[in-house]
Amino acid sequence: MSEEKATATVDPRVAAARHTLLEGVGAEIAASFPGITRLGGQVVAALYLADEPRSMDELSLELGRSKSNIFANLRGLEAAGIVERRREPGSRHDTYALRGKYPDVIIGAYITRLRRVVHDKQSLSRRALGMLGDAEGSEADALRTRLDDLRRKYDLFAELMDGLPAIDGPLDLEQLIRKVPEPMLRTLNAAARAAWAVGATVEKLRGKKR
Repeated sequence: MSEEKATATVDPRVAAARHTLLEGVGAEIAASFPGITRLGGQVVAALYLADEPRSMDELSLELGRSKSNIFANLRGLEAAGIVERRREPGSRHDTYALRGKYPDVIIGAYITRLRRVVHDKQSLSRRALGMLGDAEGSEADALRTRLDDLRRKYDLFAELMDGLPAIDGPLDLEQLIRKVPEPMLRTLNAAARAAWAVGATVEKLRGKKR
């Protein structure tokens, strides 16, 4: 059967579902990882759906985008720890594959990025406080109060992140959750809801005072 005939017999619902996944993953990753565009997310989806690693030419043809655009996003995905480059012995061309299962690889990369952001902001707030020093006046006092609050929050976040196992690669969140005893999950859920309710109440009170 010719390629044209084989393509013509594909159920249009298959193409629609595939397109929906490409667009959805594209939007998700573009929103979560600075420097990676919607196309980069579509590359992730295409690699997830592929049975084997894909070359840059294959990804360009499949997604209908230039190789330069594909390459730029592949570099960003490599830097984020989502995609890895491979070269088979004797081959002159690289191929690309996800560094792990999807969405495990995205969750692992996102937590790694979150840990880095928390530590960067922790350092930023401390550096700003050091620059403020013992400056006096109402403006300095107001800024010091805000910076102290920011430092306190990021110190707390950093303590939480540092308590988690070091992650360098995919994280099987499903397996992790299944290993947590159900009573503990319920306790964590209740604690999260209570903290959210307290935060919402504080914001309402602040709004009334303004």
